[in-house]
Amino acid sequence: MSNTYNQIASGFDITQAIGYVLINIDQEGTAVSQLAGMLGVKATSLSRILNNMEEYGYIYRAAASEDRRSVKVFLTDLGREKRHLAKNVVRSFNEYLNNNLTVQEKNSLVQALQKLNKLTLAYTVTTENDEQKDK
Repeated sequence: MSNTYNQIASGFDITQAIGYVLINIDQEGTAVSQLAGMLGVKATSLSRILNNMEEYGYIYRAAASEDRRSVKVFLTDLGREKRHLAKNVVRSFNEYLNNNLTVQEKNSLVQALQKLNKLTLAYTVTTENDEQKDK
């Protein structure tokens, strides 16, 4: 799915990651830390994507009016155009998937993903020492 999104996005001169960021920026701006949380990355890792987006003219950054230490990201007019395109791609692709999966397939997928999420949250790392203690 990721490859498909990237192939489609490249036709609009963006990447999947840029499209996701564009979709998640509010009209009144979104804090960099909030965007990082949505993407599941550290704010420092997000800065490269934001730098590229700023170079392309999709966004601009400004200090938050309520807290000068916080930086908010805002869309430019071009960014709003790209956001609109990204939203349409996501809607179209989701509709395609929805039309081509049965209710049973969707339910099975949701159940499998929920189980995977529970297992992921319950997982703990074991070391070689822990394994040798068990023997």
